[in-house]
Amino acid sequence: MTRPAVAFATPRKLPRAAALAGRVVVLDIAFAASGTGSSFEKVTGPFLAALGDRLAAWVDHHDHNLHATYRADPRFTLCTKAVHGACPEMVTPALVAAVGPVDTVLCHNDFDGLYAAAKWLLGGVEAYPGADDDARAIDTRTGEPSARGARVDRALRLDGRDEKFLGRVVDWLVGRCEDPQVGGEIEAAAARYDAVEARTRDVAGDRYTVSGAVAWCDITDLKPREVDKTELLLLGQKRAAVSVLTDEQNVTLAAAFDSGLDFLAMLGVAGGMPTRVSVPRSREAEVRAVLARRGLMPA
Repeated sequence: MTRPAVAFATPRKLPRAAALAGRVVVLDIAFAASGTGSSFEKVTGPFLAALGDRLAAWVDHHDHNLHATYRADPRFTLCTKAVHGACPEMVTPALVAAVGPVDTVLCHNDFDGLYAAAKWLLGGVEAYPGADDDARAIDTRTGEPSARGARVDRALRLDGRDEKFLGRVVDWLVGRCEDPQVGGEIEAAAARYDAVEARTRDVAGDRYTVSGAVAWCDITDLKPREVDKTELLLLGQKRAAVSVLTDEQNVTLAAAFDSGLDFLAMLGVAGGMPTRVSVPRSREAEVRAVLARRGLMPA
């Protein structure tokens, strides 16, 4: 039996449905949110319409207000991040068997997505004992992943847009992590990330300012990918409950996924994770005013 093809995407950048062969399963790809111009209506909805009956399953754990619209459709297995911290733990032998043969696995191009894809290809079985735990620790940024999981995570933070590399990582996982050549590639990419991490920590130390419960950092002048934005936001959360990052195009707000904060409601953004939201830079003054009204920072 031919193994399904694997393709990679992000919630805001989905492939053309026509480019995906046969029956398709979608893993760890959130419904698009509207904060920075992408939206369900512009991205996810048209993709679903184009796939039509070829959609075999959509499995995801990111909060979105349109989940309720699709829960009655048995092809959709949807929950919030509070219920399942990572997607691979949702990929079970029973689910894979119920969906049946598929021709394409489309997954998010991050740690969580690749591990979910490998688990699907393995019939709902972890690539190695503790792989689900690694995915949960890394996607929620709580707890400590295994040494293996941490190295893969660091490698993907740097080379996560290289689809050929992503494909080799999925193959390595499906092969029970035994291919020494791919293992060496992962180690090399993880080592290259060390410089990015060091730069990120330097920027956090130099640029974060704390006002009330908000830590704010401006990286407008930095080159793309000079720092790890996710790590920078996490470093901000060590200083205050809310971290805010401004770059040339966007303002991004982040808080712990279990903080109870809802930036979607605060800023009138449709869909997405309530605790991590990006809006255009033109709304910076509004963001400051909203945070002040909520008592999170001084007016």
